[in-house]
Amino acid sequence: MTPCLLPRHFTAHQCSLPNHDCQRADTPAFTIIKSSGASQYLTSGLFVRLPKYGIHLIQLEVRPKGNSNRRPVTYASRKRKDESARSSSNPETEDELLKSILLNVSGNGNSARESSEPTTGEELIESILLASGGNLTAKNSDVEVAASDVRSEENLIQDVLESSVDQGALEKLKAVQLHILALEQWNASRLKLCHRDYLAGAANLVHYLALKCLDISEFKKELYSIGLNLETVNSHVLASITLGIHILEHLESKSQSGPQKGNSVGLNAASSSISSLGHLKQGNNHEPTIITMRNKTASHHESLLGKLKDGRTTRIMVTVGEEIIENETLISDIIQAGATIVRINCAHGESSVWSEIIRRVKRSSQMLERPCWILMDLAGPKLRTGFLGTGPSVMKISPKKDARGNVILPAEVWLSHKGSGPPPAHLSPNAVLSIDDYKVLKMVEVGNVLRFRDARGKLRTLKVTKKFPIFAGIGCVAECSRVAYMESGTVLYMKGNKGKLLVGRVVDIPGVEQFVRVRVGDSLIISRDPCVTPESLSKGSISDGPRITCPSSHLFDSVKPGEPIAFDDGKIWGVIQGTSNSEIVVSITHASPKGSKLGSEKSINIPKSDVRFEGLTSKDLKDLDFVASHADMVGISFVRDVCDVAVVKKELEKRKLHNLGIVLKIETQSGFENLPFLLLQAMQSPNPLGIMIARGDLAVECGWEALADVQEEIMSICGAAQIPVIWATQVLESLVKFGQPTRAEITDVACGKRASCIMLNKGKYIAEAVAALDSILTNSSRIKTKLKPLVPSSNIYQ
Repeated sequence: MTPCLLPRHFTAHQCSLPNHDCQRADTPAFTIIKSSGASQYLTSGLFVRLPKYGIHLIQLEVRPKGNSNRRPVTYASRKRKDESARSSSNPETEDELLKSILLNVSGNGNSARESSEPTTGEELIESILLASGGNLTAKNSDVEVAASDVRSEENLIQDVLESSVDQGALEKLKAVQLHILALEQWNASRLKLCHRDYLAGAANLVHYLALKCLDISEFKKELYSIGLNLETVNSHVLASITLGIHILEHLESKSQSGPQKGNSVGLNAASSSISSLGHLKQGNNHEPTIITMRNKTASHHESLLGKLKDGRTTRIMVTVGEEIIENETLISDIIQAGATIVRINCAHGESSVWSEIIRRVKRSSQMLERPCWILMDLAGPKLRTGFLGTGPSVMKISPKKDARGNVILPAEVWLSHKGSGPPPAHLSPNAVLSIDDYKVLKMVEVGNVLRFRDARGKLRTLKVTKKFPIFAGIGCVAECSRVAYMESGTVLYMKGNKGKLLVGRVVDIPGVEQFVRVRVGDSLIISRDPCVTPESLSKGSISDGPRITCPSSHLFDSVKPGEPIAFDDGKIWGVIQGTSNSEIVVSITHASPKGSKLGSEKSINIPKSDVRFEGLTSKDLKDLDFVASHADMVGISFVRDVCDVAVVKKELEKRKLHNLGIVLKIETQSGFENLPFLLLQAMQSPNPLGIMIARGDLAVECGWEALADVQEEIMSICGAAQIPVIWATQVLESLVKFGQPTRAEITDVACGKRASCIMLNKGKYIAEAVAALDSILTNSSRIKTKLKPLVPSSNIYQ
């Protein structure tokens, strides 16, 4: 057992030794065995440096010869794992403890008098003192002795203070400060270009980068003794280091002013030094304080993402699309559940759809009296698969069957007039059909049977079971007990007294999405030709295999044989086998065992290829005009270097958009590597600024194994620059799509709480997901962990 001994005036929270595991005496980790009163005798102090715990004092009381009560004044022993069952008693006898000390000191447990082994406590103490010889040399390789002395107890306590406040630490910390200030001067020209609102954050970013380039891992441990952790000072680097220097200087002056008594030692001295540094809290005209830096950070977050109520610090953003138009109440449900920002992706849809979405968002926000901001992402120069054509407008209606194929539950079908909106919220039909004539639909009653022939010519029926008045007419619920393929133009009719009675025609069934299915070993053809017919999807001109298109010439100009390529956010991987001016041949190396579907508008990533894009595409410039008049923020996709940011800055200045928020999306390796430069470039404008961690493309570009470290580094850099971060991609995805989250997704949200905003993607259960996320962020979940207090045993002190 490794002993840990401290002077009796040190309580556990006063222990200033680096990386020390000491806790308060009423915790189970350490047990106080004995603590005598003030001593009138001399004490022997053996300063031992143990690899795991740092410097420790073995304090032994030396009494006149013949006094059999010689024992350590104070010592604490660290419990072993197997001692939990006997926590109510001393972990071992005092003699056993002294033997352990002697074992560490002498290396073999014997004193200098090898003829006999010490047995009594008095002999053990004498053996320890003899082993030290006034100039202790440890034989145990795990123990390094720093000093040995015999002096008064008061002086020993002062020695502990001086050993914990290493004068070398002060000089090292001053050297770090000089290095940081030198790098600030080196980047003075960059900092002068930053807007005054971002100047403090830009300077702190430079300080952070200066600190990161130093290897101070061992030095950090020395600073723990004064409570300075350089891992947590990202948002106020220089102010924290300056504070640490003042604390060390104060402690040094205390140690030089002579012995201190009682509670004036240890961290009490550090506490008094902190309280005396009022000028650091008040600040001056040249150096921002920790408090002012934190206030500035909060101001930047609010200017981009809006204010929050109820003490919450993380906003909720939701990506929406055309489903908002189809469901009258969905946007209200999302805002009511806790969303404060709505995101629209300009890569999908058109301006008329975006206008309607924004109109509904603003109307719901006003009705609910809940502010909701709008972010619109420009599509950017992203590589995507081309349009694969429209398939037949057919919808499959399938009842549920058991293992033998018997129908156990008919399929529910919602029938309503075209344009009447979605079914009531309490219904979850398997299919939704629009009928062209609402007048005829009014004649339908519960119990009527509607007949039709499906796309295969099979006679099928729909039995009406419910009828509802809705916003724009009448809606019905009907049951279908056999598999049917419904297509646009299908005629529904009933049998009447005079023959068939027309009910209406089915309209607006969406076309089936076209896709190719690829398997490992397949040769996939990527073509420049945008005119790909369904018949040509299965064959290519260079070799037999499925075919897709890509409208961007950058892909064909950049890739080389042997380079990797990924599709659909990394679900499919391949290697370039050959290239030509019009086609690329890819050998598929990773796909689902049953084959993966690859459809239109799916992402293409070439992480190892040298591809160059223009900052903003012609489509982006056109969409930017719409964003300027409708949104609060604009998202810039696939930012790679400062040139991309400079182009955005120029376009915003041209349109005089000084208040439009800018969100730089980090989704490439080069964007991550250039992040500090991107921030400093963007800080030249007064526009509110933020960063989005787009983890979908970022994982493909940087590698799955590096994603966790990459996102942590982005958080640290943005924290240093005082710039808000949006945590995006696959957050609570299982809950959004299927109504049930995974455990890993819950912990992912817990990590995301450090960001300024968390983004959810669209899905069937998006309103429920927003409510769940809001509950997590506000700590209002129904089940809360309750920890019982640690009550010390009655005989823990003796």
